[in-house]
Amino acid sequence: MSRDAALSYLEPLENRTRNVAVLDALAEMVERAGLTIGDRLPPEVSLAASLGVGRSTIREALNRWEGLGIIKRRRGDGTYLSARVQTSRGLVPTMVRLEGEALLRLIEIRRTLENDVVRKATLKATPKQRSEIARLCTALLSEVNSGRPWRKTDHAFHNAIYDASGNPMYGQILTNLDHALDRGEISPFNRDAFGLESFPIHRDLADAIVAEDAERAVDAINRILDTVEAEVRAIIADGKLL
Repeated sequence: MSRDAALSYLEPLENRTRNVAVLDALAEMVERAGLTIGDRLPPEVSLAASLGVGRSTIREALNRWEGLGIIKRRRGDGTYLSARVQTSRGLVPTMVRLEGEALLRLIEIRRTLENDVVRKATLKATPKQRSEIARLCTALLSEVNSGRPWRKTDHAFHNAIYDASGNPMYGQILTNLDHALDRGEISPFNRDAFGLESFPIHRDLADAIVAEDAERAVDAINRILDTVEAEVRAIIADGKLL
C-alpha cells in the first residue's frame, strides 16, 4: 500500500487540541494501513489536512514518536517507521503501550552497558569510592522507605558506580539514553511508584561492589533490570499503575 493510500484511514478530529487523539489516530493509521518498519509516512501537511489539525500539532506528535525511537526523519526525504506500532484494544492507552515498548528497548541496551560498567566498577573502585557508593545506597533506601523524593539520590548512586568504572563515557552514554526517551508528563513510567520494587536489590549491588565481588554485582544489576522490565510488561499488559 502506498503512503498516500494510508491517508484514507484518517478522519478529521473533533477536538483539535487533543494531542493524545492525534497520536492515537496516527497509530491506528499505521496499523490499519499495514505500514511496517522501513515504510515512509505520508507528509506532515497531508497528515494535518486529513486530521483537520495544524501542522504544528502533527509535528509535535511526530516529535514524541521520534523521542521514543518509533520514527526516523531523513532530511529532504521524509519520515520512516523504525519500530513496530500496535494500537491498544484493552484498558491500556496506545501511547502508554508505545512508551512501554520503547522503554523495553532501552532496557535491552542498558543491560549490556550496565553489566560491563558494574563489573569494571567492582574491580576498579577505590576504597573511598566504595564507601561513597555504600553511603549513597543507604541514603537512597532511606528516602524510598520514607516516601520522600528519591530520583536525585538514585541518579547520584548510579553515577558513583559509573565514576568508579574509570571510564566517564559510561555515565554520559547511559544518562543520554535515559534522557533521550520521551515520556509524557502523566506517563505511568514517570511516577514515583514506578520501579520501587527494584530498590531493595540496590543494597545487594552496593554490598557486592564494596566486597569486590564482580559476579554478585553483575547478578544484582541484572535482577534490578529484570524487576523493572517485569513492571513495564505488567503496565502495558494490564494497566498496572494507570
